[in-house]
Amino acid sequence: MFGKISCVAKGARRPKSALLAGTQMFCFGEYLVFKGSQTYHINSVEPIEVFYNLRIDLDKLKYAVHINKIVQDVTHENQNCYKILQLLLNTLYTISETDKNLDMILGIFQLRLLCILGFTPQIRECCNCKEKERLAYFSIKDNGVKCKICEKQDTSTLEISESTLNAIRYTVTAPPKKLYSFNLKSEALEEFKLLTKLYFNEKLEKEYKLEDLF
Repeated sequence: MFGKISCVAKGARRPKSALLAGTQMFCFGEYLVFKGSQTYHINSVEPIEVFYNLRIDLDKLKYAVHINKIVQDVTHENQNCYKILQLLLNTLYTISETDKNLDMILGIFQLRLLCILGFTPQIRECCNCKEKERLAYFSIKDNGVKCKICEKQDTSTLEISESTLNAIRYTVTAPPKKLYSFNLKSEALEEFKLLTKLYFNEKLEKEYKLEDLF
């Protein structure tokens, strides 16, 4: 596996180029490449999925661009990043082909990506005293859930509902193809959105903001 590589697609911008469709943003396909003296060159491409709905809905496009920027930040040339690619494709497909809440999709993506990067939170027991009951708090600093007693000593904890805790557990453990197969009601969604945003920014040591495209 080569992982992430940069390629040159000579003449791809020409209106009649055979490479035009396959070199647009968000195109997933089969690429035939050859290695030149300094870089790889795309010889041909067979598009498999172009995520058309991302191109006709500005809100969906904004979230897709934001997620793509995150992936670019956390991956490197020649790094085997199959699991990240799989997550990206499942996420783009969910944004493109469903009407699920975009903030929920982003939160699920961020938390699952952190798991791939080595920041899997402790979700079955208090990360301080190992208590398995009354886990109503999440510690940003200590990477996991906490009980009511231990949370008092941690200023980075957020109080969470049972629905939010279940959403966290599912996101961490679900099979890749079923990752987005749940929904949250408004109150739990707001908790999940805030928690995943703070946890993600803390672990990557960077504040990611959704920005308007225009």
